[in-house]
Amino acid sequence: MMLKRTERLIRKCSRLQNSYIQCSALHTTKCLDSQERLQSFRTNEDNPLNHGGEHTAQFYKLSDSDKAKVFLYGGLPKTFEIQAKTFNETCLMVRKPALDIINCMKNIDYSKPAVRFVLYGKKGTGKSLAMAHIIHYAYKQDFLIVHVPWVGNWMRRCKEQSNSETREGYIDLNLDAAAWLLHFKTQNAHLLSKPELKTSKDHVWNKRETTPKDSSLLELIEHGIARVKYASETVNALCDEIKTLSNDGKCKTIVAIDGYNAFFYPTTRVFTVKKEPVPPEKVSLTEGFLNISKFDWKNAVIVVTVDEIAIAEKDQVSHLPRYLLGKKGFEHLDPFVPILVENYTKKEILSCLDYYKERKWITPFTGLEEEVEFVSNSNPYKLMKICASL
Repeated sequence: MMLKRTERLIRKCSRLQNSYIQCSALHTTKCLDSQERLQSFRTNEDNPLNHGGEHTAQFYKLSDSDKAKVFLYGGLPKTFEIQAKTFNETCLMVRKPALDIINCMKNIDYSKPAVRFVLYGKKGTGKSLAMAHIIHYAYKQDFLIVHVPWVGNWMRRCKEQSNSETREGYIDLNLDAAAWLLHFKTQNAHLLSKPELKTSKDHVWNKRETTPKDSSLLELIEHGIARVKYASETVNALCDEIKTLSNDGKCKTIVAIDGYNAFFYPTTRVFTVKKEPVPPEKVSLTEGFLNISKFDWKNAVIVVTVDEIAIAEKDQVSHLPRYLLGKKGFEHLDPFVPILVENYTKKEILSCLDYYKERKWITPFTGLEEEVEFVSNSNPYKLMKICASL
């Protein structure tokens, strides 16, 4: 009897010992994983020209000098800017949608008609930041950048409006147009001094003011900034000149427009003198950017985003391009390459949380990753808001 009891105790101790060994091994593995994550969530490769699949889910640092040159007047979401200011650095995550387009840009035959990409996805998945990564790559590759940070600012929150003096029935957004010209000038300052970037024809503004043929692009831009009255027409003229220069092989261009579907939403918050809403096609700025987003030119690549928040809240029922662009907008962009921007993968959400831990923004505790992943549904914007300060 004593022998059987002793055998049972020995077996029980053996099971407990095995369980302890397994738990110890699991704890050691988790510790090693944690150390590996802390070492791998950030990449030392800060040049987007060298980013590849091995950098996926890692953060790279956007230098202060590049940020000031490329995103000084827009291009990064305001909430992200606030977070970057708090962290005292601007870091972008390398994600698959941006890498896919960058890899295509490396291999495109630029002697063929412009290729168009449409970034789409649910709210808060990171479409604007994917575009920021692509624009940073284009800047490093010396592309001429035609970047509209957010079309909705023109169509729904314009600074000022006036009747067009050159076309009856059209509305000019001259203050917004002048601000955009300054944005374009800042982003492309390193290229605009090139002697080959000249106007192809005379631009007559009135009886006394003309920008003659063979003037520099910079001169055309400066005219629009200084003479705000003609800013909208200057933007349209600049878009035409950029297409001509690209076709002639004088430059390589990227067109990047965030919230592109706002150009095709039936109504705007731009009003006539009689307080009637103006459709987007009657806003003079629309013409230039619809023209430059066609595929009838070369030495160019076009990247746009379509987003639910670019339209009225009552119509935010689908994130798909066909719905957001409508029949007219879809036909205007067709053919295009759709690029879906999804919620974070498991690897990406862990990398993001590790970054927050490194910045002392969140306090680690057991089960943190699982809880935050569940509450945020792995949505990048929701995750940022959940981890934000009170």
